[in-house]
Amino acid sequence: MTHGIASIGRDRFLTQIEVGDRHRFVADEPLSLGGNDAGPSPYDLVIAGLGACTAITLRMYADLKAWPLESVQVELRLSREDNTTVVARTLRIEGLDEAQKARLAEVAERTPVTLSLKSGLRIRTTLD
Repeated sequence: MTHGIASIGRDRFLTQIEVGDRHRFVADEPLSLGGNDAGPSPYDLVIAGLGACTAITLRMYADLKAWPLESVQVELRLSREDNTTVVARTLRIEGLDEAQKARLAEVAERTPVTLSLKSGLRIRTTLD
């Protein structure tokens, strides 16, 4: 599927990230947590992945149906409620009728990243 490498040195929390074979960027923590805010935080990256997957999946579905979708905006807010992490997702869809918008909202609940986050992920950690 996909692979990535995250590397950190002595630059406080600044983390170099490589994803796939061509994409490089950084992550950091905000100033309030002792970082330099030089890049998105780890949770920022989680919701960015969810947002991108949602937007891409909805575009693919609309294109498959030949619907006149003009744009999709996916707004995400991650918070803690009653000791649980919650993501609030709001879709703004332009160019479709109400029935088509409702169908895309249903599709959003079944995007690959949505399903992975809802079901949980197995993480196997080893030392090299």
